[in-house]
Amino acid sequence: MIRKAKIKDIKEIQKLINTFAKRDLMLPRSLNELYENLRDFWIAEENNKVVGCCALHVSWDDLAEIKSLAVQKNKQGKGLGQELVYACLNEAKELGSKKVFVLTYKVDFFRKFGFRKIKHTDLPHKIWAECINCPKFPGCEEAAMIKKL
Repeated sequence: MIRKAKIKDIKEIQKLINTFAKRDLMLPRSLNELYENLRDFWIAEENNKVVGCCALHVSWDDLAEIKSLAVQKNKQGKGLGQELVYACLNEAKELGSKKVFVLTYKVDFFRKFGFRKIKHTDLPHKIWAECINCPKFPGCEEAAMIKKL
């Protein structure tokens, strides 16, 4: 089941995200950051457990970001990641966003949704707030991708 995250889900979301962060596949998230951004998150739930998550963060007037997409390793390949991305894309449309971007190592996955690669410099400077705190900055190897809605 895909649904909006609730306060009770935050610790499981953090555990899931930080499992991937330990493998350098995404940025770690603090509990404080997750509580503050709770309304951004969608989760995949199975047997009352969080098995996947994804966030849609409004960045600017016409731009939103999909971030923190994570699905438990033993649940991957079953379409949960796709469902989470579709939930975020649908929400972006409902909110009136004209474009959605992602910073990712999974270019082929996001191409399936109509995202195309762009230069990092094509994104507004505002989005670099998180990047500056990343240990990989400025040598990030994530691809910047965008989709027009």
